[in-house]
Amino acid sequence: MFESITDSLGNIFDRLRGQRRLSEEVIREAMREVRLVLLEADVSQQVVGGFIKRITEQAVGEEIIKSVKPGDMVIKIVHDELVRLLGSETSELNLTTTGSAVIMFCGLQGSGKTTSVGKLATRLLSEGRKPLLVAADVQRPAAIEQLKILGEQVGVPVYAEESGDPVVICKRSIKVAEVHHADVIILDTAGRLHVDEDLMVELEQIVKGVSPHEVLLVLDAMTGQDAVHSAEAFAGRLPLTGAILTKMDGDARGGAALSLREVSGVPIKFVGVGEKLSELEQFHPERMAGRILGMGDIVSLVEKAQATVDEKEQLEMQEKLLSNTFTLEDFKKQLAQIRKIGSIKDLLGMIPGIGRQVKGIDVDDGEFRKIETIIGSMTKEERQNAELIGSSRSERIARGSGTSIAAVNKLLKQFRQMRKMIGKMGSSGMFSGLADGAMPAMSGAGLRPPASGGSGLQSRKDKRKARKKDKRNKRKRRK
Repeated sequence: MFESITDSLGNIFDRLRGQRRLSEEVIREAMREVRLVLLEADVSQQVVGGFIKRITEQAVGEEIIKSVKPGDMVIKIVHDELVRLLGSETSELNLTTTGSAVIMFCGLQGSGKTTSVGKLATRLLSEGRKPLLVAADVQRPAAIEQLKILGEQVGVPVYAEESGDPVVICKRSIKVAEVHHADVIILDTAGRLHVDEDLMVELEQIVKGVSPHEVLLVLDAMTGQDAVHSAEAFAGRLPLTGAILTKMDGDARGGAALSLREVSGVPIKFVGVGEKLSELEQFHPERMAGRILGMGDIVSLVEKAQATVDEKEQLEMQEKLLSNTFTLEDFKKQLAQIRKIGSIKDLLGMIPGIGRQVKGIDVDDGEFRKIETIIGSMTKEERQNAELIGSSRSERIARGSGTSIAAVNKLLKQFRQMRKMIGKMGSSGMFSGLADGAMPAMSGAGLRPPASGGSGLQSRKDKRKARKKDKRNKRKRRK
């Protein structure tokens, strides 16, 4: 997500940090580079112009130029302006009503509208809501069948009629919701290949007929400015309350996300970050600005972990980690938990300071599945005690898992190193603060949050310094 823009902005800001003093000329030159980066990311030219102007006006002030770390101050200004551009505050769903709240989905064909309906239903279900899905797209029979399949997967009822007036279907769904005791009605309306009058009239009639509490526009983030133009067209005819940007995991540029609010006035409420029904994230402007600038998003990472892992199980796992009784069986469980949270590369990118370091590195989730297969080919005793595994057992495990002896031995070596590292982390108190689910899950794959103010990757030089300091402190205490 935003890899291209993050990397380019990172290079510009690295140069700014290297300046002991920032002149107006240096700032303006940096802003010219930022402008080009944003335009190449397919951000609206109108948005880019205003964005650069506001930053430049603030950054050339005397207070900024004379500050101790002027480069960091400029980055802070850019961050704050990005937050403002993205919407400043998180936009919540309006579900406060005495009866069933009605959420109407609209958008063009191919934008991921029906899938997003299923994702939102999954999210609402996890929050204790009882959604009802309504197939209001009678133009495309496949859309009705798709929604029925999604409803079955999610475990929520679907109201559908094979033909008829979409407005009437939406009105009837309110009565159907009462029968199912549903408190949220989600309308999946028809789409078109492009914005046309027939589509808009139909959607306007549905709005007039059921007065939805939320009208959400679904847009494909990868279409860039085309998505923004569609938002303008829909906003001109419908009372849009928010947008859902799909395929954000494949959007390396970010033009739609950065332009949408400023151009159309429509707040982004959710983003689709994968194909799974659980992969719909609430949009937080401040967190997204941090991701764009390569600052990570540890809050969202912890939230993902807490929503995915079992708290009791993870507390038990943490005790095993700290007591150094962590086994290969436990390791396998942890890898499965981590893969539930998301792709490994995305998770690494959310840890402050790590994102740019893994750029260009192929983090293959398939490798983690291979590890699970190798461990699965071991006996129960071997999974509980890795020291039992010698050369003959390694050969048998390799045959059973369809891998090589070298792969088995590599896993065993990494597992022993990981246990040793986790033991040191536990004794240093590094687990404190993230014990509620996130830390055990991340540590299972050797991931850990960074130390305060750092990237989480300690160099050998730093380690030597720390050891020398410990020795000096011990000598002082003896004296």
